[in-house]
Amino acid sequence: QLQLVESGGGLVQSGGSLRLSCAASGSTLDTYTIGWVRQVPGKEREEVSCISVRGDVTRYADSVKGRFIISRNNANNSAYLQMNSLKPEDTAIYYCAAVRAPCGYGMDYWGKGTRVTVSS
Repeated sequence: QLQLVESGGGLVQSGGSLRLSCAASGSTLDTYTIGWVRQVPGKEREEVSCISVRGDVTRYADSVKGRFIISRNNANNSAYLQMNSLKPEDTAIYYCAAVRAPCGYGMDYWGKGTRVTVSS
């Protein structure tokens, strides 16, 4: 059973950067599409970014395009989300998720999330 653990969240000032990491165990990531999804309590989840199995296809929400970069390292069984030029509206809990399907088909496996707070 694939298990995902996020790390790297924290408090940062507006304009700052954070790098989130997602470590997988229980299975190898090299057959899974990886996504980063965020949620503000009381609001719906928003898929921030998604990356294909080989990393050759990436997708970003319009709200983060040009500021966030998704990547993965299958050899290390890990995925990452580099977040630059952070804004207060990026404040949320960020979840790493995985699925054995292309981006856009939902996610089957979820981490417990890491909190990101951006102060103005």
